[in-house]
Amino acid sequence: MGSTKSTVPFRGTKEQEEALLAVIRGMKDEKGALMPILQKAQEIYGYLPIEVQKIISNETGIPLEKIYGVVTFYSQFTLSPKGRYQISVCLGTACYVKGSGDIYNKLMEKLGIVGGECTPDGKFSLDACRCIGACGLAPVMTINDEVYGRLKVDDIDDILAKYE
Repeated sequence: MGSTKSTVPFRGTKEQEEALLAVIRGMKDEKGALMPILQKAQEIYGYLPIEVQKIISNETGIPLEKIYGVVTFYSQFTLSPKGRYQISVCLGTACYVKGSGDIYNKLMEKLGIVGGECTPDGKFSLDACRCIGACGLAPVMTINDEVYGRLKVDDIDDILAKYE
C-alpha cells in the first residue's frame, strides 16, 4: 500500500485534469462508478494524490473521506507517485532470512527515501513485497520487470548504476 507522504510535489497538467473530468462525466451516474473512476484516474496520473481525490469528490458528490478510504484500502491504488524504475524488495521469509532486510535498508539509505516513496527526480520508487515466488534465488528484488537474485548488499551500487 502506498505511503501518505510524497517526496514529489503534485504537478498535474491541465490535459490530465481534462481527461479525468471527461472520465467522471462519462461514468458518474453509473452505479458502482467509484472504482472504475479511481482506476482511470490512476492511469491518467500514475497515482491518486489528495488533489485528484478532491476533484473526484467535487465532481461526483462522493465524500472525500469515502474516496480516501477506498484508495487506502485497496492495494491496487497508491497515494505516492511511482518512479520510472520501480524497485521492489521481497521481505518474505526466505528472502528475509537471507538478508533482504539489509538490502532494503541499503536502498533506503542510497536513494534517500523510505518504502512507498519516490525520489524527488522521479527516477526510483521503493516498495517491499511479501513474496514473488523466487525463493530459490533469495534474497530477491525487482526493478520494473527485471529480477535480481542471490543479492548481497555490496551488489546494490552496481545494479543501480545500470539505471543511471
